[in-house]
Amino acid sequence: MNEHIVKIDTNNLHEIYEFDKVAKQANGAVMYRQGKAVLIAAVAVDDKAVDEDFLPLTVQYMERAYAATKIPGGFVKRETKPGDFEILTARIIDRSLRPLFPEGFGYPVVISIMVVSSDSDVDMQVAALHAANAALYVSDLPFTQSVSAVRIGKIGGELVLNPTLSEQEESTLDLYVAGSGRDVLMIEMRSIASEVVDDVEPGIVDPMMPTLPVVLDHQECNELSAAEMIEAIALAVESIEQATLTYGAEFDPYKKEPVELALKEDPHDSALYGYIKENFHQEVVNAVRSMAKSERSTQLSLLRGRIAEAYGEVDGEALKKTLEAYKKSVVRTMILDEQVRADGRGLEDVRPISIETSFLPSVHGSCLFTRGETQALVTVTLGDSKDAQSYELITSKQSQYERFMVHYNFLGFSVGEAKFAGAPGRRELGHGNLARRALEPALDMDYDGTIRIVSEILESNGSSSMATVCGGALALRSANIGMVKLVAGVAMGLVSEGGRAAVLTDIMGLEDHDGDMDFKITGTYDGITALQMDIKLGGIELDLLSKALEQAGRAKKHILDIMYEAQENIMPSPALPSTEVFSINPAKIADIIGKSGATIREIIEKFDVTIDIDRDKGGVKVVGHNDEKVKAAKEHIQGIASTPIKTQMVYELGKVYEGRVKKIVDFGVFVEMPDGFDALLHISKVSKERIASLESLYSEGDMISVVVMEQKGKKVGLATPEFLGL
Repeated sequence: MNEHIVKIDTNNLHEIYEFDKVAKQANGAVMYRQGKAVLIAAVAVDDKAVDEDFLPLTVQYMERAYAATKIPGGFVKRETKPGDFEILTARIIDRSLRPLFPEGFGYPVVISIMVVSSDSDVDMQVAALHAANAALYVSDLPFTQSVSAVRIGKIGGELVLNPTLSEQEESTLDLYVAGSGRDVLMIEMRSIASEVVDDVEPGIVDPMMPTLPVVLDHQECNELSAAEMIEAIALAVESIEQATLTYGAEFDPYKKEPVELALKEDPHDSALYGYIKENFHQEVVNAVRSMAKSERSTQLSLLRGRIAEAYGEVDGEALKKTLEAYKKSVVRTMILDEQVRADGRGLEDVRPISIETSFLPSVHGSCLFTRGETQALVTVTLGDSKDAQSYELITSKQSQYERFMVHYNFLGFSVGEAKFAGAPGRRELGHGNLARRALEPALDMDYDGTIRIVSEILESNGSSSMATVCGGALALRSANIGMVKLVAGVAMGLVSEGGRAAVLTDIMGLEDHDGDMDFKITGTYDGITALQMDIKLGGIELDLLSKALEQAGRAKKHILDIMYEAQENIMPSPALPSTEVFSINPAKIADIIGKSGATIREIIEKFDVTIDIDRDKGGVKVVGHNDEKVKAAKEHIQGIASTPIKTQMVYELGKVYEGRVKKIVDFGVFVEMPDGFDALLHISKVSKERIASLESLYSEGDMISVVVMEQKGKKVGLATPEFLGL
């Protein structure tokens, strides 16, 4: 076997790449090793280009159960559909590699990354991208750029490059950056809440709305300012530049001879393009400036008919693509030359916002958030710890539980499409994950139940994931969930051409489609809680990122002002359950549960409540839909807990005691001793004569004399004086 081994130590990673060893019929492949983790990445390309004007790239990241010495759970003992982590990792790889494909590349490409051996301390998302990058770089596809990813953590106030998974548990920052050279291609970031170390007096954190539950000042969101964000990204860029230079130099000797793949030419007709520019420029401008998305689409459709009639014989598809190309040019020129956008807004203007909260009477929390032509119906449902979503990670032997879920649904009618609502796709999963990461740092860390947020997108013209964040924060308030601060989100865009660049605030669908960047930023008044960036250019430099962050900060403050104003009108939903949380002596937990759970089942049935108990701390949480029954259940439990704790006597062996017959069974009699504890009088210790039936001698409640024969802890053995001849 003529495999070639490359060892690379960079950015605190010790990586081994083995080429020409596996998957030799693929266009490019590699076996990647880091620690005990082994991944196989392979690239396959179809030599027949698609007709559609898009890059047909598919990335699949697959974790095999055997890699962690597991057998898949469930009825079918094999891997089936990918889990959320696998889908999100595939999205990260796709978003990192897609900008590097040459313009006009239309051949279907599938990049497969398979984890065949796991390591509980290896960051699989970094490893997977590096494996995919190596397979793509040495393939016979036209690639000359290499990419790299780094994860930045913040531990003890210091930035840490590529922390291990165990170190990440101590971090207050999770920043994942992918790039090539000094160009940033993709960013994902979230802050991680923590408890304040300082011993301070409790106080209200959120002075804007003191009537609603808030978290006391023992918790921090750990938001990042724009300057701190740029500092962290700058560290990532320096590290990525070093890594990509190393990868390019080390992988070059193993690169296959490129195959001849013709790139698609510019789809629009240059002559027709010139004709439209000369004769229909103002009509295109008027169509672009049509305020509503639906009106704009109608105007362009009508305009195509007039151009076809005036121009003469023309292919319908060519006309559509040419008009689309000219429309894109008009949109970008308006922004760069006139600083005006298609809907008439300035570059930093946020679309009008309206908010309605707590309007669904049978829902725990609800908010209808509308921004321009984007509308999200966001709901909150509260459950107990048993409602948490369980999931598996290849890097952990233990099952994990997600107690805060955000589910995003993009409905076809939101963009005027007659489309069946099927299972959520990768985009829906990604948007829900972004909203969860944005809101989670502001949630009460001590909340011990399960929270599910669902965002139904009813209308969409850009920034629907950010509407989910804003609506989600207010829906949580509507559900009486304690939060440190409100969180808002805004999507930023970029138009860059000929050395000029314009950053756009609160982009709509047209600007996302015709622009060069989609940059989503969420946070509080004090900083950024989550961030996601995708770039359509070859990359973006730090100065533009800094400008986008500062501009987003101003927009975020504007949106939060409106959200805090709306919060003042929140009335808690009548559907909210009544909850009582209190503590009892942990030693009394067994009395509340009862023998085989009989006592707690009786309380649950009698008062129609659910009960959660912390055995170690003595914490009790009672939840029900009837306030009076919940309070009565609390009083009942406290009554049980208030009875004195019994202390068992140390009995004198051979001494006669008076006890009460508590229960008669086939093998003997349970006797309640003077201290209230039960002891066993075995049938063999009642009489030296054979006894036909114990019931003929005793009845429950009888007081009898017994002699203590032995005592081992709580186990006490008895005999009768008659048996002993006393």
